[in-house]
Amino acid sequence: MKKRLLSGLIGLLTAQPALSLNLVETYEKALSYDSGIAAARASYEAQQAASDVSQSYLLPQISAYGEGNMVDLDGGPTADYSYRELTYGIQLTQPVFRAGNWFRYDASQFQTESARADYNLAQQQLILDVATAYFDVLRAQDTVTTARATEAAIQRQYEQAQERFDVGLIAITEVYEARASYDDSKSQRIAAENQLNIAREQLARLTGEYPEELENLRQNFPLSHPEPMDPAAWEATALEQNWSIQSTLHLLDASESLLKEAKAGHYPTLDLSASYSDTSIANGTTSQFDGTQGSVGLTLSVPIYAGGGIQAGVRQQRSQVTVAEQSLNTVRRDVRVNTRSLYLTINNNIETASALERTIISRRSALDATRAGYDVGTRNIVEVLDAERAYYVALRDYANARYDYVNNSLQLKQAAGTLSPRDLIELNNWLSATAPGIEALANDQETLEDPSR
Repeated sequence: MKKRLLSGLIGLLTAQPALSLNLVETYEKALSYDSGIAAARASYEAQQAASDVSQSYLLPQISAYGEGNMVDLDGGPTADYSYRELTYGIQLTQPVFRAGNWFRYDASQFQTESARADYNLAQQQLILDVATAYFDVLRAQDTVTTARATEAAIQRQYEQAQERFDVGLIAITEVYEARASYDDSKSQRIAAENQLNIAREQLARLTGEYPEELENLRQNFPLSHPEPMDPAAWEATALEQNWSIQSTLHLLDASESLLKEAKAGHYPTLDLSASYSDTSIANGTTSQFDGTQGSVGLTLSVPIYAGGGIQAGVRQQRSQVTVAEQSLNTVRRDVRVNTRSLYLTINNNIETASALERTIISRRSALDATRAGYDVGTRNIVEVLDAERAYYVALRDYANARYDYVNNSLQLKQAAGTLSPRDLIELNNWLSATAPGIEALANDQETLEDPSR
């Protein structure tokens, strides 16, 4: 069932604990600050007004009028006189048969439904934009953390290499290797910090504020497969409920109604008119009318030839219907492919995150073994540096896999047309200011081995 996504939002928000709403609070701020959702709302309201305008052409038109004249007649010596004439009254016109007006009103109704679908789509897009920007900041923070940790670890290796060279234990080439790796890690850390600043700017574009701290995902956040576990079921739901499809479908209906309106240019029109007036004449003759008058009548108009404009309008609108049909086919195909792709990608995110959990553990073990081998002379500095990088890359990739899962899950719900603020609230319940970030994972191997910690 279609319904406005924002209805009931306030009740959902007030039911949540105040201290666990960082993601939802970000969404609330975006609701009142983002210009895109405000423009979509205004566009929907404008189309509602346009529909009312179209309806007005089907309803009675009532107008009041008044006219005053000073008449001077010069008809010779015996017929030279002047008089004043004042007429006022009220007139009503009611269209009895105007097929074009009815078809135009039908088209405006479909256009209003299309605008409503666009508004609902804009609401879903804001939810997705807020979540994406929020987790992009967390993603960038994790990248900075790993970059700094990598830089610090390689700096230690560089300093140790320098000390070993000073006492004659290694060649100068190993010092150069360590120095090059250290300089490279420093440049990557600078780039990561800049990317974090950009991510914060993107979030501020939606909310107007620069948050200092954001709550992160808990380590036991479940990466569940989409339900139902059938891409065909998700595809069917998307084809029925996706707001882009709904909007384009209503535009096709509107184009077909406008085609009927164009064809109605060949049809006759019939109007009912009624009027009541009062005329007063000063200094007139006895033969001139002076008093009230009422009239009721029907006006029939039959178009015969309009210079070929009606036929040209029909051809033009028929082409517009073809455009709308092809646009609908394109949107349906895109939604079908996007929905199935997101379903597959989410499952891949789950498998990737699971594999990266094991990778982190093995990378850490490999790093410890490489460091021990270097201490006893069986490994060189290059192998240690490579092991350092591989370990922190695994940490970063694991965090990114979880963020990708969250973003893709929300995108799948948007494609299916089911994304709502409740999804943000449920996701927000898995956020915590005390959740172990990537830095904690780097320092606490047991956290990965026991996710409930």
